[in-house]
Amino acid sequence: MLLEVKGIEKSFGETEVLHGISFSVESGTALGLLGRNGAGKTTTIRILMDVFRANAGEILIDGKPFVSKDYSIGYLPEERGLYPKKKVSDQMAYLARLRGVPKNQAMANVDRWLERLEITEYKNQKLETLSKGNQQKVQLASTLVADPEIVILDEPFSGLDPVNSQILKDVVNELIQDGRIVIFSSHQMSYVEEFCDNIAVINHGEVVLSGRLKEKKKEFGQNRLVLSAENYSLPELKNLLDEQMGDVVKVDRVKKDYLIMEMNKYVTKERVLGRILNSTIKIEQFGIYEPSLNDIFVAKVGDDNA
Repeated sequence: MLLEVKGIEKSFGETEVLHGISFSVESGTALGLLGRNGAGKTTTIRILMDVFRANAGEILIDGKPFVSKDYSIGYLPEERGLYPKKKVSDQMAYLARLRGVPKNQAMANVDRWLERLEITEYKNQKLETLSKGNQQKVQLASTLVADPEIVILDEPFSGLDPVNSQILKDVVNELIQDGRIVIFSSHQMSYVEEFCDNIAVINHGEVVLSGRLKEKKKEFGQNRLVLSAENYSLPELKNLLDEQMGDVVKVDRVKKDYLIMEMNKYVTKERVLGRILNSTIKIEQFGIYEPSLNDIFVAKVGDDNA
């Protein structure tokens, strides 16, 4: 399946909050839907789920109008919504039945997902008696209990320790490999990098960056190199480069372990390396800079763009 969001606009009263949101995601892949708080991610998700109606634009699946009720959608919201005083199994089965799963199959699905997430022992306990991490795992199990074709995960790793985070990572990878459509929203960029082939970054109700993550990293890293030295601290190395090599590179940023250098126009990395080898610098690290998703995100929606 190919899910396409095209030119979505949304206003609340006279306030327009979405200004033509467009992105696409297909079965067997995950899309990272990113943005600062208030950027418009949740509104976009609610339109996708038909909680809100868009003022303009369209949502298509395989080229035809998308009708949310015709598809099984699993949504894990950032703000949790289960019943704290109800037994885990009862409310999971109830949610499965609401989504059209027959009673016997619903109970089988409850058992399967509780076992997969290693929380079977809490099946007959009230949700409020569980730790925050286990409550989060119940939330995820409830999201998946109807075996949805489209899975939307908003900050799914909130409250999980490293062991439980790994369980969730494995589950998300299984969903992708099983051919589901996965839309993944998180401020923890390392998780997005791990799962998502494609990203869509929303800022002030507009998509400011979208496409394949690998290609975006290549674009943002273009003409940039990294360097650290055995015999100079980073501040010393920056001063040396500024004094002796300003005609070939300029220091863009000082990171924790290395400098990021931007090559001047028409300069090759081979020329830069040759100049460094002929200097007093003893190379510890030298190579092409590959930005992290966090670097790209801050560059697009950081303070200068806020």
